[in-house]
Amino acid sequence: MPQTTPKKRKLIQYANGRSLEEINGTVEVPHDINFWKALFMYSGPGALVAVGYMDPGNWSTSITGGQNFQYLLMSVILISSLVAMLLQYMAAKLGIVSQMDLAQAIRARTSKSLGIVLWLMTELAIMATDIAEVIGTAIALYLLFHIPLVIAVFITVFDVLLLLLLTKIGFRKIEAIVVCLIMVILVVFAYQVALSDPNWGGVFAGLIPTGKTFAQSPTIGGTNPLQGALGIIGATVMPHNLYLHSAISQTRKIDHHSAKDIAQTVRFASWDSNIQLTLAFFVNALLLIMGVAVFKSGAVKDPSFFGLFQALSDTSTMSNGVLAAVAKTGILSTLFAVALLASGQNSTITGTLTGQVIMEGFVHMRMPLWLRRLVTRLISVIPVLVCVAMTSGKSAIDEHVALNDLMNNSQVFLAFALPFSMLPLLMMTDSKLEMGQFKNALWVKIFGWISVIALTGLNMQGMGDQVVGFLSANPTAAQTALAGHIALVINLIIAALLLWTIIELHRGNKQLAAHLQATGNASAVDAAMKSDDAD
Repeated sequence: MPQTTPKKRKLIQYANGRSLEEINGTVEVPHDINFWKALFMYSGPGALVAVGYMDPGNWSTSITGGQNFQYLLMSVILISSLVAMLLQYMAAKLGIVSQMDLAQAIRARTSKSLGIVLWLMTELAIMATDIAEVIGTAIALYLLFHIPLVIAVFITVFDVLLLLLLTKIGFRKIEAIVVCLIMVILVVFAYQVALSDPNWGGVFAGLIPTGKTFAQSPTIGGTNPLQGALGIIGATVMPHNLYLHSAISQTRKIDHHSAKDIAQTVRFASWDSNIQLTLAFFVNALLLIMGVAVFKSGAVKDPSFFGLFQALSDTSTMSNGVLAAVAKTGILSTLFAVALLASGQNSTITGTLTGQVIMEGFVHMRMPLWLRRLVTRLISVIPVLVCVAMTSGKSAIDEHVALNDLMNNSQVFLAFALPFSMLPLLMMTDSKLEMGQFKNALWVKIFGWISVIALTGLNMQGMGDQVVGFLSANPTAAQTALAGHIALVINLIIAALLLWTIIELHRGNKQLAAHLQATGNASAVDAAMKSDDAD
């Protein structure tokens, strides 16, 4: 018999199947088990999502917020976490019920041209997050092992080898590794805060928002409370987490013909997400408490990771004698660097999975995870290497500040992309046609719209400050005015693209209804449309 030559597998392939097909429906969940066993089996996806809420981009905003305004911004961390829980619940539910991730669901109702625009926008947001991971990981390697920064940046590229290893061990083990790294971060900061003996009365009082929380005065360290609040919100709620959760919530194998099975999966996905995001809230709260209680007021002059590492080993910055004694040993600063490294590696896993989700969903293109990671990371290291090269002849402080500014300024893409994930998510989970009996309850709908409008408004309001950061660390009046004009143009573009997205989603929903009617599902469509009209 003639032998057939195996067909060579292309690196880049067409993809229009199940979300993250390699892991979709691969985790078996036994039936008729008690609550705690079921919770254990469903737990994991929430941890991968929670990583995005405690990545290196969150650290300096929370610690600086504590240094400048004491416990005033604790309420902002709490509100951000509650909004995150609501959005992630809707994202997981969309994936479980519709069997599509958010990118697929948007693309199914919109044109190819809009799909490409949204894909590129979300890719920029992921790369912006990746820049923070590159900087955080490289600095951690420098602080722990004294590896020169340029070499440390190149070493971050090789975390693709870690990803290759993880893809071989199964998704359940990846979830376990991520949970362990989260616990490392939590324990490190809990230990440091416990030694500082904070004013717990002030901590709990700070959880209640007041008029001062979002005030534009006083200005401390060049920042007012409103800017500090916007920084925390911008670093907390990220668009790629919604795409990720809608995909990995489908890793559990369920019977989609059983409403009971779907309801159970939605219920435990919500439990998993809320528990993990509660841990993320504690991490961010501990970071802010560190800024208040670990250091003397105003002691941290350099909010970069270098400055925080140095302050944690400097006895003169410590708020009490116990901390000073421990700081002298170098334990506090070493633990901080270890937590920073853990945070960077956690984000490596989730960023790569999200990139694959949006590429497959928006443009129906798939490439191996290792190649996807390598391309994204190589692009992300370029601005970091340029930043290091431009400051190589300057003082160490200038280099540290430049890296910190690059990390913070890259977050502008997150503010740009966020509405284009939140708004479609809310529209689709509000729809009876899309979700059936699992559409959003009235209270979820109300708070969902409040959250989407508020976050979009705050991000647009803060666009001017973010553009100023791109232009100069010490802007002139002319640069500030120019930044205002640029921010206005960006906000108009966001508004126009949002309008385009809403129109196409609405049109796509009508086309879906017509398709269901044509295929004999008219009664279901009529019931859905009547329910939407009634709401």
